[in-house]
Amino acid sequence: AFLGPPEVNISSCLNCINVTIKLPTSYFKKNEKLLSLIDIYKELEYVIILKTHDREHKRPHETTTEEIFTTVIEDLYPNRNYCVSVMVTASLNKHSIPSAWKCIAADSVVQQDYHMVTVTGAVCLSLMLAGALKCMQAGGYILQKKTLPHTLV
Repeated sequence: AFLGPPEVNISSCLNCINVTIKLPTSYFKKNEKLLSLIDIYKELEYVIILKTHDREHKRPHETTTEEIFTTVIEDLYPNRNYCVSVMVTASLNKHSIPSAWKCIAADSVVQQDYHMVTVTGAVCLSLMLAGALKCMQAGGYILQKKTLPHTLV
């Protein structure tokens, strides 16, 4: 029996990729309950294959005891496209069907921080402008109320 393919979702982070892996479903039942691969094998191995436009790199084998888990691939070049595929094997079953390739670009500092800097800058500028207007009003420079002195009333 072949294991796989696992379900893989990826998202970019700063010079890295978050990889969320959901183990393949098993079709074995015990007492009318569908068993997970963890129920059957207790521990599974997985390997992530990382592909760029010019090369493919198999990352070191890792183990898991969870049905759904996340791992991070770090130290990537920003703004470069990366594709990820995952293979799952067990100690007693090395036959595996890899996941479909999922591709994404690793974020750079500029892309990730640009939106946050823009919003923060706009909020700070608005607060400073409102504060300056309030001070000018309190000092009597703007929105003056033209009232006559009591002696003239």
